[in-house]
Amino acid sequence: MNSKLKKIPTNIITGFLGVGKTSSILHLLKHKPENERWAVLVNEFGEIGIDGSLMQGQYSENSGVFIQEVPGGCMCCAAGLPMQVALNQLLSKAKPDRLLIEPTGLGHPVEILQILSDKFYQQLLQVEKILTLVDARNLTDSRYTEHDTFNQQISIADIVVGNKRDLYQGGETSMLENYVQQVIHRIDGKAIESNITINFTEQGRINPQWLQGKTAAIARHAHHHHHSSNKPDLNPLDLNTKDIPEVGYIKAENDGEGFSSIGWRFDSHKVFNRKKLHVFLTGLKAERMKAVFITEQGIFGYNLTSDALTEIELDEAMESRVEIIAYDREPQWQEDLLACKESSE
Repeated sequence: MNSKLKKIPTNIITGFLGVGKTSSILHLLKHKPENERWAVLVNEFGEIGIDGSLMQGQYSENSGVFIQEVPGGCMCCAAGLPMQVALNQLLSKAKPDRLLIEPTGLGHPVEILQILSDKFYQQLLQVEKILTLVDARNLTDSRYTEHDTFNQQISIADIVVGNKRDLYQGGETSMLENYVQQVIHRIDGKAIESNITINFTEQGRINPQWLQGKTAAIARHAHHHHHSSNKPDLNPLDLNTKDIPEVGYIKAENDGEGFSSIGWRFDSHKVFNRKKLHVFLTGLKAERMKAVFITEQGIFGYNLTSDALTEIELDEAMESRVEIIAYDREPQWQEDLLACKESSE
């Protein structure tokens, strides 16, 4: 494989749950040079992959965009095998001019960087700027500031992007600047030299120029030790490719990093009622929800954050999928979701 590939500019785009990583990548893909092929490796905390369907519903391989998912938690766990398998498949298929990697909002970007620093990938990839998206409004919430992953995401950045600036009330800009300085001076319990840039934007509108230039994070985190995972060595890809049973759906759950997820895949013949879905999704008490649904009015992608539920029309989808991430799973979610199917079902 490596004999046919030149070094590929590679960016990690990370950030905590609901900060706008996928929206930012979609924005970058919209501004991709027409003659280039870009590849996106997407990691999701939940067992059911959604982001790939959302992206593929807007960009096809014919447009020069290639998507590969690694669902089921942090892709660097289990000695990085899930990530390496997916990455090798993606590079072989896409032969891209640029690679974007989106870790889960609960993932460990330092370990991902270590995998990319392996001698094998050093021959294939040129790791460029690492972008970490932060919603500065969350800096007053200890669930974020005391979460190791949230702080690691900031510490690994070349550029911290204060996203959703249009929703700031005042003071968040300086708060983020001060917080970044606090984080980078306590990496591994000691002060470090760092030139982290802080930029601000809204609605994930990342300037493509921010991607360019070699990362400084590899040297900064050279001595980081890999974390261990207590998760069983399962293959979440099985849940995303196996046949759906006669009952018409597959359910999958995951727990870790203080959060729980639950997701469903539905048989492609299952059609949902768009109005009922909207009522169900807006009423969810969850940190995060993403979905692709086949409805009686067409195919739609959904994205729920603490700010709002957004809906976009998609060109295609093989089946309906939904993933919910919350501090606690609610037992009635499945019953309420199944009640959203068309009455003719």
